Amino acid sequence: MSALVKKPNSSIKELQKALSDKDLSIARQAHLIKAMEETIRLQELRRCGTSSEKSASQTELFNEAELAVVTEEAMSELAIEPVPPITKDPARRPGRKPLPAALPRIRLEYDIPAAELTCPCGHERVVIGEEASELLDIIPAKVQILVHVRKKYACKQCEAGVVAAPLPPQPIPRSHASPGLLAHVVISKYHDALRLHRQEVILARHGLDIPRNTLASWMIKAGHLIQPLLNLLQDRLLDYPVMHCDETTVQVLNEAGKRAQSKSYMWVRVGGPPTQPIR
Repeated sequence: MSALVKKPNSSIKELQKALSDKDLSIARQAHLIKAMEETIRLQELRRCGTSSEKSASQTELFNEAELAVVTEEAMSELAIEPVPPITKDPARRPGRKPLPAALPRIRLEYDIPAAELTCPCGHERVVIGEEASELLDIIPAKVQILVHVRKKYACKQCEAGVVAAPLPPQPIPRSHASPGLLAHVVISKYHDALRLHRQEVILARHGLDIPRNTLASWMIKAGHLIQPLLNLLQDRLLDYPVMHCDETTVQVLNEAGKRAQSKSYMWVRVGGPPTQPIR
């Protein structure tokens, strides 16, 4: 009878031990899964996460050290060998690049006071060399007015007429825009992606009141001026055997024969030899 009682008790203990082992295994696996998920989320955040401070996942960056420890433990549990860090070549140490030699140099000399030119021993100190250090400087945009003055001549004897020196051709007649100003606005808009309303504010800081619609009118007229160059680029683009195109849908106001809500298309083309691409 006692043997019959002991046998069920031993079976129950074995079952309880098996259940306990399974619970520990499940808890360990859940811990590993959570650690790996946190590691993957952190890696994704580093690779393509948003830089905004309002990101909800950015709080994980504060747990980077803890996650690194958990990840190492998880990898050891799963028998995964960590990837060794990439070491840089000691011969290619990062350093400060020299300033361009083509830039002009302005020499600023500093000398010691005249009272220190006499050594404590009583003799005069002499120059034995100098130490030079370079600082990169930039001059902000300079706004100026070009005054075109044309000399006028007349004959006092016959008073036949007045002769004046010809005015150089201007890109936009009867406009205050010089070629340099037009080039600056065009490059800022199309190369530096600086919109006209931002340029309007920047020009206002220099005391210039140039509305955005005036800048837009200048851009349209400047586009007409470079049409011969565009035609030449078009010919070279079509001469090359390969051309890449990209289609973008836009809405154009006041387009002839179309409603304002209708869909229009913008085609961006790139071609030409790789060394001299045409965009």
